[in-house]
Amino acid sequence: MPRQVFDYDPPERFVAGTVGEPGSRTFFLQARAGSRVTSVALEKAQVSVLAERVEELLDEVLRVSGGKAPVPAVAPVDADDAAPLDVPIEEEFRVGAMSLAWDPDAGRVVVECFAEGVSVDEDEDDDDEELDDDELEGAVLRVSLSGAAARAFTKRALAVVAAGRPPCPFCSNPLDPQGHICPRANGYRR
Repeated sequence: MPRQVFDYDPPERFVAGTVGEPGSRTFFLQARAGSRVTSVALEKAQVSVLAERVEELLDEVLRVSGGKAPVPAVAPVDADDAAPLDVPIEEEFRVGAMSLAWDPDAGRVVVECFAEGVSVDEDEDDDDEELDDDELEGAVLRVSLSGAAARAFTKRALAVVAAGRPPCPFCSNPLDPQGHICPRANGYRR
């Protein structure tokens, strides 16, 4: 089966969001262009790492270009997106691996999310020929973001990750509303 590519160049909206209560949330990346919406599920740690790496990539692009790259130093105020995920939320696939790149010609960040079990390494064959997306298998979400949109994505993604359960002041494990058994308190409920 040929690779299914969900390509957004550029999207009207690209956000991280959740469904469910803290402690049992499902994390999604969602891209929208017009009436087309693509939602992919992933782990909390993947959202966190993606946001951190996008931030690092943008900072490095600014540093190397001497501030001449089309990347703002911080997320623009007018780019804040606190709206919920678009409904219906239909998971296209669960993300296994992700790749991140800077396209210097377009001045954009390119994020690719590959379905679980899909090989990211496109040059597995020893041939020197380029493989086309039609020749590869699995699904991929490919999003191309401006510097401002990437900063806004990062700001929201980090806020979504931080909006979970508060940490226990003693052991730093997440606190449930009914408390938890704290290892630093010899197993007594906190």
